[in-house]
Amino acid sequence: MKTKIFAMILIVSALFAACAPKENRHGNYVIKDNVIVFDEPQRVEGQKSVLQFTVDPIENVRVGFIGLGMRGYDAVDRFTYIDGITIVALCDIVPDRVESVQTNILEARGMSRAAAYTGSESWRQLCERDDIDLVYICTDWIKHVPMAVYAMQHGKHVAVEVPAATSIAECWQLVDVAEQTQRHCMMLENCCYDFFELTALNMAQQGMFGELIHGEGAYIHNLEPFWHEYYDNWRLKFNQNHAGDVYPTHGLGPLCQAFNIHRGDRMKTLVSMSTPSYNGKKIAKEMMNVDEFANGDMTTTMISTEKNKTLLIEHNVYTYRPYNRLYQLTGTDGFANKYPIEGFTLLDEKLPAGFIAEGQHLNPHAFVPAEVRDKIMSEYLHPIAVEIEEKAKEVGGHGGMDFIMDYRLIYCLHNGLPLDQDVYDAAEWSCLGELTAASIANGGMPVAIPDFTRGDWDKVHGYKHAVK
Repeated sequence: MKTKIFAMILIVSALFAACAPKENRHGNYVIKDNVIVFDEPQRVEGQKSVLQFTVDPIENVRVGFIGLGMRGYDAVDRFTYIDGITIVALCDIVPDRVESVQTNILEARGMSRAAAYTGSESWRQLCERDDIDLVYICTDWIKHVPMAVYAMQHGKHVAVEVPAATSIAECWQLVDVAEQTQRHCMMLENCCYDFFELTALNMAQQGMFGELIHGEGAYIHNLEPFWHEYYDNWRLKFNQNHAGDVYPTHGLGPLCQAFNIHRGDRMKTLVSMSTPSYNGKKIAKEMMNVDEFANGDMTTTMISTEKNKTLLIEHNVYTYRPYNRLYQLTGTDGFANKYPIEGFTLLDEKLPAGFIAEGQHLNPHAFVPAEVRDKIMSEYLHPIAVEIEEKAKEVGGHGGMDFIMDYRLIYCLHNGLPLDQDVYDAAEWSCLGELTAASIANGGMPVAIPDFTRGDWDKVHGYKHAVK
């Protein structure tokens, strides 16, 4: 009898085991019911959310710049056109770059020379100064998080180039340190400030496209002419060792704002696929004499949100095709498209009375006529662009969007307002790198996207640019 009971217990246990969710651990994630789930650490005692975070107004923002190469040099130049700032310190691993900025930018514009830091670890001394409010980081990607974390731990607000982080662990580190220190940490996603993206966002927020249901974004840019310009070949080396969409934020950032990500919706699941590396491997062989290259020539990622909206993100920096920073908004009543043609598809009734000529009707199967598109771009220009457009185009930086980005950062600090992009944006937009690599490594398996707000994603209703 005891033997039969024992056998029945074994059978029941086996049945329960067979029905239980299957879970296999792979480093910092598990595969559960054929979904990849990354670890999500709990907010520890003493940390406080920085959603809609503000600090007291800073009348004069004292800035230190780290990294004066491809992006940093121009950033310093743009800041000389912004009132209410002082450039306190400059840092770069190459001394000549620091001197070039001192001479060709600061002195040339009649400004005082800044404190100079050179060498591989001198950035720590810059962060330790007690006369800096904002540390602006334009280095290679690997250094972004260590520098940002150290700066926040020393009481500084941080602006960091894209992507802000290169792994899920780094994303959480940025979030946790920002919450622990109660400091701003903004990723410098300049494409959110392109005139077309701002105009389309303004139109979407006014309901001109109806309910947004799908968006598309990309970074498709053959970097063959530029690989040699990255210091110590850091970018190609990174791509050699990392699969997935390692540079997603130019396409993703503007979409997340339009789709109210962590402001009423959140990215929930992604699936990613990639081609083999052909051109990337060829370039790496020529420049590095290596035979393996992890990053596929073309990476495509589909994302679903909590509200079942969908986003498509693409990455390709290797093949011969026109530049395409794809930006599309598809709504129930309209459509916006930036590349390769800027245009809108709209219903007549979405435009104000008298906006189009009497008797004229818009074709719901085509872009609006060029004269209507131009009128839309003028009439629906985002209020921020209206405010600063002329100066932005004069100063420049990708047509002016870089300057608008910097101007808005300082405007918000001057007025004690929430920044346009917070640390949760930085984490959410950057996390695609490791998430897409995991999906690709597992045959396009779905990946659960971490909730970096830890449940606060629906506490703010709709994306807004804060104004005084």
